[in-house]
Amino acid sequence: MRRDAWWIQPLVVFTVLLGFVVYATWAAFQNANYWYGPYLSPFYSPELFGQSPHALLGPKPSWWPGWLMFSPALLILPFPGLFRVTCYYYRGAYYKAFWADPPNCAVGEPRKSYLGERTFPLIVQNIHRYFLYVALVFLVILSVDVWKALWFPTPIGGREFGIGVGTLVLAANVVFLSCYTLGCHSLRHMVGGFHDELSKHRAEQVAYDCASCLNRWHMRWAWTSLLSVAFCDVYVRMCAMGIWRDFRIL
Repeated sequence: MRRDAWWIQPLVVFTVLLGFVVYATWAAFQNANYWYGPYLSPFYSPELFGQSPHALLGPKPSWWPGWLMFSPALLILPFPGLFRVTCYYYRGAYYKAFWADPPNCAVGEPRKSYLGERTFPLIVQNIHRYFLYVALVFLVILSVDVWKALWFPTPIGGREFGIGVGTLVLAANVVFLSCYTLGCHSLRHMVGGFHDELSKHRAEQVAYDCASCLNRWHMRWAWTSLLSVAFCDVYVRMCAMGIWRDFRIL
């Protein structure tokens, strides 16, 4: 039996993941302070309906039920959220931290039977490869947000090119998310891993090798991108509330 402090890692994972879920849920229901000038929180992007200038389809539609709470984030967050929840790395992380299945390597489980992912509901984890396609679309959307974050409003109602700290924060988030998404196990399979003899397909082997290179740090990219998404929302929110000042670099 393990006599070292094996419980520290799952405890840290539990704390960080729970903290992110609590904050993301709170932020999604706020429906306020999610944009500042050209900056838009990634929790709310793309903003389909909303009260900010970034809304693609205008304000909240009249057909929205009055008794149902509205927030632009609730319309889009489930899609990137399900990509992360079904991720191969995150499965192992929250299985250990939240379900003790298993608590850690060579540590006994608090049960006698094991069904794995062959039955409902865990068999639904197989939809991960399909949410990958959605995650790739979100990378494009967030990249467009970075482009928009380069154009600041002028006093006469126009736009001028510039770079603020917020621009760099949003750009770094896209980099981290790209490293996490493009190193996904499912993407490796999609770009060439399905071949029996990958060496006979040069272009696909190059793509596979690039994805594999990112995949070697998949755990680090997973945590870095998770924290960067949350920090982006915090940064935009603090600037919108007047607590932080966004400094213009250029």
